[in-house]
Amino acid sequence: MKKDPKQNKIASFIPYIIVAVFLVAMLFSTPLTTSTSKQLNYAQFETLVNSGEIKSAKVSVDYNTITVTGTYEENGSTYGFSTLLLNTETGSEELLEKLENVSELSVVDANATTIWSTIISSILPIILFGVLGVFLLTRMTNGIGNSNKQAFDFSKSRARLEKDIKIKFEDVAGCDEEKEEMAEIIDYLKSPRKFAKLGARIPKGILLVGSPGTGKTLLAKAVAGEANVPFYSISGSDFVEMFVGVGASRVRDMFKTAKQHAPCMIFIDEIDAVGRQRGAGIGGGHDEREQTLNQMLVEMDGMADNSGIIVIAATNRPDVLDPALLRPGRFDRQITVSLPDLKGREAILKVHARNKQLEEGVDLEALARRTPGFSGADLENVLNEAAILTVRHNQEKISLEDIDEAIDRVMMGPAKKSRTYDEHTKKLVAYHEAGHAVVGLNLPDGAIVQKVTIIPRGNAGGYNLITPRKEKILNSRRELIDTITSYMGGRAAEELFFDDITTGASGDIQSATRIAKDMVTAYGMSQLGPVQYDNGSGSVFLGRDYNSPSNASSQVAYEIDVEVRKIIDECHENAKKIITSHKKDLVAIAEALIANETLTAEEIQDVIDGKLIVKDGKLQAKEAKPAKVVKEETAKEEKPKAARKPRTAKTKEEDK
Repeated sequence: MKKDPKQNKIASFIPYIIVAVFLVAMLFSTPLTTSTSKQLNYAQFETLVNSGEIKSAKVSVDYNTITVTGTYEENGSTYGFSTLLLNTETGSEELLEKLENVSELSVVDANATTIWSTIISSILPIILFGVLGVFLLTRMTNGIGNSNKQAFDFSKSRARLEKDIKIKFEDVAGCDEEKEEMAEIIDYLKSPRKFAKLGARIPKGILLVGSPGTGKTLLAKAVAGEANVPFYSISGSDFVEMFVGVGASRVRDMFKTAKQHAPCMIFIDEIDAVGRQRGAGIGGGHDEREQTLNQMLVEMDGMADNSGIIVIAATNRPDVLDPALLRPGRFDRQITVSLPDLKGREAILKVHARNKQLEEGVDLEALARRTPGFSGADLENVLNEAAILTVRHNQEKISLEDIDEAIDRVMMGPAKKSRTYDEHTKKLVAYHEAGHAVVGLNLPDGAIVQKVTIIPRGNAGGYNLITPRKEKILNSRRELIDTITSYMGGRAAEELFFDDITTGASGDIQSATRIAKDMVTAYGMSQLGPVQYDNGSGSVFLGRDYNSPSNASSQVAYEIDVEVRKIIDECHENAKKIITSHKKDLVAIAEALIANETLTAEEIQDVIDGKLIVKDGKLQAKEAKPAKVVKEETAKEEKPKAARKPRTAKTKEEDK
């Protein structure tokens, strides 16, 4: 039976309560005297008795002494007194005779009370210290027992049991295919006998692979919620400890506990922490981690078919897992949880907008189009940041402006409005960002510019929010070339308008170089042909890539560099041509950015079309010319023509 923690807390105060009671008893057992009590000698006491001013007296007779305490009245005030006399026969008799006139007189045998008080005062401390010692000894014994218990619990499983999970499939959006793969798992957990009857063997383990934030953990919880089975969750790092053998013991205990609660589901998050390839790495293997992995492999092999236990693991690094972990019979099925597409993002936004108060003009489909590449966690964070901004602005509903700002905060961080530009730097940043926008707008396969701003965020002085024209699984060479050309637009604008270059294009150059290098070494989109070359992205810590021979010779490496440079140079020259031919549009966009700092896609198009102009340092709509007044001329009345008579033979003769 588990003890109540409140009772343990109260029990810890028992010795302090005993000591406090003992001190209070000792305090009140000592006779108290008032602040006006006086110590009298025999002569003063005798004078006081003879004067008859004593009101009360208490005589305590001992073997050798007589103690007299009491009160007397003097000048209308009452005072306490005490005196000590020798116990002689004549002295005591004379004293008693003198005190006969006192109204309140009591005589006490001091020896009769002293015996009990002596016994109590001598035994009580022993009893108190005995009780205190027994209590402390019990606590120490329990502490040692708890320590031993914790020592045994050290090898117990750290898996957390969750029951009655409320998350369902309707709470998981943007991964319809993944839910279809999980549907049969739910059916199996509900009725495993149906599968055993038909001889079907359900996968023992399912590996969820995907980028961070795509909803792997949420999907696993939804499976347990739909099946209404116990859900054991644990992280891969919870197995590995400093002592060898602890992780293996925890694996054994976890599967033992799960079998007692079957049907159930075990979820191992970040399994790459314990399932990494054995014997890899520069320093050799890791005994504790490898023994833990070995035990997990044995337990999954030892699980009887259709025993009612499903193991679901999640990772975003499947390439580092041990091959033995992925073979059939262990993690039979591998499901990739990808980033959501347009419809998926819209569905995710609808799920997270259930408890949000949105304005009527907020279009979730439009927001989904503006957030390509966002994961489910990113989209949830966008709406949460928008809600926080709404509260900060003391508004009742989330507006489109708050969501737009939230998207910028998630992508680039909060705006650094305190960072000020001088006029030259502001103009340079505006022309740089306008160069990206103009190049992107005039490329057939370029991305669509959704927003341009020169407000600094993070380490960037400004940025372009661009989205692809269509979301595709594959990218063509022309699309990659146009993407690199868009990256080169900022540098080309700096060269053409300022005859100088800055460090602002470092991020653009890095992204463009990465794409160009992948085109040459990975995609086979160059004159080197469709050959896979080493691009230097191996993982040294795995061991299998350390000191491995390169599949590219020095001559081929030189040719790779030449091809990468050729692609970058061609895209750079193309960006210059586009900017030169659309110089007027770039200047208009840059001037609008200097005036307004941020332009949307609609505003950019209006600036190019001349509908928005900069006037008096502000971006405003162009005034429409007054319409010409067309004078309406009075229609001249035409005289009706006489009806023409039909021509006959007689009239024809007359005409002749």
